[in-house]
Amino acid sequence: MVTAFFASAALAIHAAVNARLLRRPPALVPPTSSQAQRRLSVLLPVRDEAQRVSPCVSALLASRGVDFELLVLDDGSRDGTAEVVRHAAGDDRRVRVLEGQPLPRGWLGKPHACQQLAEAAGGDVLLFVDADVVVAPDGLARTVALLDGAGLDLVSPYPRQLVATAAERLLQPLLQWSWLTFLPLRLAERSRSPSLCAANGQLLACHATAYRAAGGHAAVRGEIVEDVALARRFKAHGYRATVADGTDVATCRMYQDWPELRDGYTKSLWAAFGSTGGAVGVTALLTWLYVLPPAAAVTGVLQRRPSLAVTGTAGYLAGVAGRMVAAHRTGGRLLDSPAHPVSVAALAWLTLRSLRHHRAGTATWKGRVIA
Repeated sequence: MVTAFFASAALAIHAAVNARLLRRPPALVPPTSSQAQRRLSVLLPVRDEAQRVSPCVSALLASRGVDFELLVLDDGSRDGTAEVVRHAAGDDRRVRVLEGQPLPRGWLGKPHACQQLAEAAGGDVLLFVDADVVVAPDGLARTVALLDGAGLDLVSPYPRQLVATAAERLLQPLLQWSWLTFLPLRLAERSRSPSLCAANGQLLACHATAYRAAGGHAAVRGEIVEDVALARRFKAHGYRATVADGTDVATCRMYQDWPELRDGYTKSLWAAFGSTGGAVGVTALLTWLYVLPPAAAVTGVLQRRPSLAVTGTAGYLAGVAGRMVAAHRTGGRLLDSPAHPVSVAALAWLTLRSLRHHRAGTATWKGRVIA
């Protein structure tokens, strides 16, 4: 437990350092002549998003400070999503709604939709956005300003994750916490190592020339976690790619209830750590760091072993401190931080569930089997 405490404390300190180094989109300033001439293509893939796409489209069209087109690709929706998009867009000529082509063998749905959008785009900057994201009025302009100002080729401003249910409050904050805790951000930005990478397809901007040179989504056609895979492609081709703070640029509520959250994590967690062995190893490490210390603290109290109770409590508090750092930096709920061991235990269960469904070939998402 002593080793777990020191490791957790070191990781909490690392999260605090990362929180200070984390890039954020700059405040809006008058654009330079080159920025004023820049053309942005906002690319929105949708499939069965009729219940949530309207706020996304309305927010995008209310964007200011940037010239853009909005391309929406309807990927075989069965709930009238395209009609909802057209109604939200009205007669705005910046909007085009495209009909997606049938899914070819070897492709997953989202990479295929994004590739079709990129091929239809006319902008020199491509900005991919998910239907559950609502951007701030200056969100697009600030994202492009960060891409240009920091000399990046791909940037992913992580939206503030909205949560309502207990399951969301337990699991969604782990998204930002994970890379703030374990990824050395500035080193990852400079390194070509594929293991040093984070990205979020909810909101992702890149230069069109770099996107095409790296192979675009066609190069990651079969990847479940296609956003991270795309960022790795950029880095492998010598481009700079990084995650950034999108807390005040956009918001996102990924899942509306427990079944949707459970199935969403089940489809992707098996691939999130690179391999089955990686998933098992990371799960074991997180359990040792963040679940065993509070269990040891309780055991120490019950068995009247003061040293075990103290070291277990110290390890628990170190883990909570790291979670609080991430919550404070990314607009999360500080009061949920003491439940961090429960969050990690829930993530471990979902990871094992994901591995089991992947091996059985029973993971599905929006009516498609995820092999």
